Order: sequence, then structure tokens, then C-alpha cells
Amino acid sequence: MSFFSLILKNLVRQRIRTALTTLGISIGIATVVALGVIVAGVKRTSEQVLRAYDSDFFVAQKGSSDLSFSAVSEQEWRALSELPEVERTIGALFHFSKVGDNPLFLTIGVTPEDLTNAGLDIREGSLFSPGATDEVVLGEGAARSLKKTVGDTVQIDRRSLRVVGVFRSRILWENNGAYAPLDTVQAIAKKPEVVTMVYVKVKPGLDPKAVAEQIEDTFPLLTAVGSLGEYSEVDQGIQVMDAVNLAISALAVGIGAIGVMNTMVMSVFERTREIGILRAVGWSGSRIMRMIIGESLVLCVFAAVVGAGLGVLASQAVQLIELVRNFLEPKYELAVFVRALVVAVLVALVGAAYPAARAVRLTPMEALRYE
Repeated sequence: MSFFSLILKNLVRQRIRTALTTLGISIGIATVVALGVIVAGVKRTSEQVLRAYDSDFFVAQKGSSDLSFSAVSEQEWRALSELPEVERTIGALFHFSKVGDNPLFLTIGVTPEDLTNAGLDIREGSLFSPGATDEVVLGEGAARSLKKTVGDTVQIDRRSLRVVGVFRSRILWENNGAYAPLDTVQAIAKKPEVVTMVYVKVKPGLDPKAVAEQIEDTFPLLTAVGSLGEYSEVDQGIQVMDAVNLAISALAVGIGAIGVMNTMVMSVFERTREIGILRAVGWSGSRIMRMIIGESLVLCVFAAVVGAGLGVLASQAVQLIELVRNFLEPKYELAVFVRALVVAVLVALVGAAYPAARAVRLTPMEALRYE
């Protein structure tokens, strides 16, 4: 019998105990994978917000706890547009409201000129016209979920807007939202002469980072966000989710290690005489230790595979919720599954440490006398 076959045979001796331990670890791994996939999806959505309208960066209110709370005055927007280093700007007001069954429907307020420069792929109808006040352009996803087409009306916070066009976008939050005239959205949101952010495109040949730093020096109440790492200046959500992900990973290691340790300690107790016989026939302490740790590793790696599958299923199940589906698309990065494997290996090593040490300390005579 090979060494690996012996490890497998030892694990299947107590099938129910091994299965329950595997299930417990799998649930922890599934949580790590599902949360990692969701966090990766949130980051991708944030990157889409960051890179919208072919901009180099966006400018928002410094210190906002959430991007939707940011407020940049139109006066500040005009001042940004007049900077000699800036080629163009687009001001956008994000407003969330209940529309249909969606409690967080996103309506984006922009000027007709900026909407023309947004590069939308119009599938039906047209963009809203200059001077329009009660017109809206729906993304394909929003039109489908609301069952609206060109000529219908949409009720946004007691304001009836006529659908004049339907567009398609690769950006999830945009495709499931709507565009309306900036003045109209400002009136609906009760935020006169304010936008959520200003997208900035610098002139060719200039360094966007240098221009962003200049803007922050000139406008102390504003911050320029050009990368995901700077997102925390205007939104704490990603940092919180990263912290939660790390905490759950650590919790999974701790709880999983206790479960593995319990299983392996019981296994060592039950096989004390067997271990004594192995020592008597020439097995070294290090080989006994490798056997115990090997059993733990095989158990946890198998649990990691099962847990990864459960995590993928869980992340897909979350997509059944329309509110989540409108803003988040799971992103299956290799790093997420590598993290899950690392957690499983840590669980195996920590959980096997004490049982392996105890097995090594047993002398052949002591083990053979054990009843």
C-alpha cells in the first residue's frame, strides 16, 4: 500500500466525521469565495464609474462617505472647464429612487451636449433634445425590466418623463439606468445647481496625474479620483468590503482549524496502538507527522474544491436578486480561488499541528500499552 493510499484509507475510516468536517470547512471556503467574487465585481463596477465617458479622472467632493453624497457646484464645474489643461468636462448628477420594482433605480442627469459626447449606442428613438425637461433615455436593461419603449412614460419621484430613446451600454449600471436632462434631475433630487461629479479629460500630451494634483491644490474642497486606490477619498464602501473579506477569511481559518484539530485529535486517539506498531516496525517520528499532516491537507484541499463550487453557486444565486443584478456582475478572478486554497492550507496546517505533535511524542511502548 502506498503512503497516499494509507492517508485516504485513514480518512474514510470515520466517514460521517470526515464528511461533517469537510462540510464545515467547505462552508467557510464558500463564504470566502462568494465574498471575494462579489468584492471583485464591486471593484469592476467602480472602475466603470471611474472610466466613464473616456475620461482621465473624475472630480468629486472630498471626504464623502459615499459617492452618491458628493456635491460639486456648477460654479466649481465651470471653473474646472476653464482650466487651460482641461480639454473637456462632463458633469453628472446621480440620483437613486424607486422606479417600478427597483428601489435603487439610477437616473443620471447630464446636459444634452454632454449626452451627445457620451457615445451612447442608441437602439431605438433618439437622445433628448436641447431644452427638453420631461424626456428620458432608458438603458436596454431598464427598458426591459420596466417594460417600457419609446413613447411610454416613466414615473420618477412623482415626475412623469416621456421615453424618447433606448440605448445599449456595456457598463452594467448605465445599461440598467436612465439619462435625463440635468435641470430635470436636479429638480427631482432637490439639488439645484449641483452635480455629483465632474469627469475630466485633459489635453493631449499632458500628464493626467499632474493635472489632478493641480486641481486638488486649486480646489481644496474637491478631490480628483484617477485610480481605484484613490476611491476611498469619496466612497468608503470598497475599503469596508475588503476589511470584511479579510475578517471572514481569518474567521474561516480559525473555525476550520478547530474543526480539523478535533477530527485529527480523535483520529490520533483512536489509532494510538496502530501508531505504536508503526513506530515499532521502524517508522520515524517525521514520517508519522507527515502522515497526520497529509491527512489534514487532503481533507482541507478536497473541502476547498467543494467550497469553491458552492461559492460560485452562491454568487450566481445572488444575481437572482434584481437589485443586485442591476449594479453588480460577479467577477471570477484567479486570485479569489488562490486565496481560498491558501485559507484551506492554513486550516490544514494549524489544525494538524497539535495532533501531529502528540503523535510524534508517543513512544512505541507507551502506544502499544494504550487501551
